[in-house]
Amino acid sequence: MSGQTQSIAFDNASRESAADTLAMWVFIGSEAMLFGAIFLVFLIAHMNYGAAFAAASKHLSLQLGTLNTAILITSSFTIALAHMYSAGGRWRAAIWSLAATSLLGLGFLAVKAVEYSKEFSEGLAPVLGAPFSYTGPDPVHAEFFFGLYFAMTFLHALHLIAGILAIAGVLALWSHANPAGRARRIQAVGLYWHFVDIVWVFLFPILYLINRG
Repeated sequence: MSGQTQSIAFDNASRESAADTLAMWVFIGSEAMLFGAIFLVFLIAHMNYGAAFAAASKHLSLQLGTLNTAILITSSFTIALAHMYSAGGRWRAAIWSLAATSLLGLGFLAVKAVEYSKEFSEGLAPVLGAPFSYTGPDPVHAEFFFGLYFAMTFLHALHLIAGILAIAGVLALWSHANPAGRARRIQAVGLYWHFVDIVWVFLFPILYLINRG
């Protein structure tokens, strides 16, 4: 396997794998800065309008948010299994683990769609011109909270969709890749998937759990 490469730019698979990993870490770093900027805006706003944000947060569905957290944590496990199976040459098991990860990602999006639908029906979605009919305290800053909530969760959902498409691409090109190439692709998509999961691990407490009691 060490001599197999996908690109003529590399003379051995280990150097190609190192380049793939470095490129993915650079990409993840750029995405982390994007999410970091949004997190910073949210945290500064929370420092100034904490009471309004806490009251607005209670209108989110903690049950659906918790369910989605469990789904993504499980998907981290299945993508890790895919990497482990590929390292051991157990390609059929790796395929099933990748497919399970994609299905869990789709499950997350389905739950999020249900949650979005609920929030739109309750007038808590100040996006796309939808009416905002919040009845709690400080509706102006509550609207700001929900605006940030939709921006942050929708951006995360877009990244999750990209991860699902990346896994689909790995599976679609499976028969055209040599074993070393399959392992590298699984490792790369796994790093990205774990990043998306970690972002949600931060989103969940600051959006759903702030000052709940």
